[in-house]
Amino acid sequence: MRISHKRKVQLKLQKRLKGAAVAAKPAAAQPVVKKAPTAETVKAAPAAKPVVEAAKPVEAAAPAAVNVALTPKQQQVLDIVIQHADGINPKGIGLEAGQEDAKAASWATGALKKLVEENLVERIQLAGNKVLYKAL
Repeated sequence: MRISHKRKVQLKLQKRLKGAAVAAKPAAAQPVVKKAPTAETVKAAPAAKPVVEAAKPVEAAAPAAVNVALTPKQQQVLDIVIQHADGINPKGIGLEAGQEDAKAASWATGALKKLVEENLVERIQLAGNKVLYKAL
């Protein structure tokens, strides 16, 4: 009973905060008034020349997307995987990052899942439950 009440209160607060944030944005934005160009500024401006752009060949983008936002931990794991071109297991990644021997593999797996989803790292299944990760 107590937990459900707490959830309801939290939901009401979130709704109230979202509504307040949406209402505050239009009030904060003030219209920008630009001056019309006068005769002096028109005379001083040089005549615009038509710009002819050459057709540029479209280059293939690198597999690592620039728009992917990575946490510092994910970035650290990605750097370690890139250093090992032949592949590295999660325990090796955790040990190289300075984690204890007992929790090294579990420390790296969360970041590795995100990197695999974003197609930055390739997961290679070996015999049994052994896995290697390679950078693409």
